[in-house]
Order: sequence, then structure tokens, then C-alpha cells
Amino acid sequence: MAATVIEAVCRAAGVPVPTTEFRFHPGRRWRFDFAWPDRKVALEVEGGAFAHGRHTRGAGFRNDLEKYNAATAAGWRVFRVLPEQVLSVGIELVKNALRA
Repeated sequence: MAATVIEAVCRAAGVPVPTTEFRFHPGRRWRFDFAWPDRKVALEVEGGAFAHGRHTRGAGFRNDLEKYNAATAAGWRVFRVLPEQVLSVGIELVKNALRA
């Protein structure tokens, strides 16, 4: 999803513009799709859920668990959505988290 679309939707919803492809872990190459680092809030878009993509196959799923557990242990709130949910559910989840 184009960053400009996310930026526009965030602005319209009163949500700060996120950092894209944010590398959150100092020793790993893990990145969040969209992040609000100052609040430790992240939005991950899980593509390929219905097409046997990387996120739903064994090794990919295991790697995602490691990444999300490491993020949670470091104090991050990570919201996971499907691509079609980013502009609705995803932004609303982030908006509520940033408000809290």
C-alpha cells in the first residue's frame, strides 16, 4: 500500500503520519510496516492470508511469532490486519491506541 494513501487517511482520521518500514530491533532486521515509534505502536499488514503466502506457511508463521513476541516483550503494541482492513480497522485500532 502506498505510503501517500496511508498518510492521507491518517491525516483525515487525526492520526499522526507513521514511519514506514521501521526497524524496531537493534540486533535483527525486523521492520514494522507502519510504526509510531514515540508511542511504541505498530501496524502490520498480513498479506497472502488466503493464498498460502509467507505469513501463513510454517516457517514464515514461526518467524512472525518470534518477531511479534520480541516486539511485545520490548513494550510495543502491534496490531495485525489484512490488506483490505488497513484503511478502516487498522487506522481505527491505531487511533484508539494513540489516544490511550
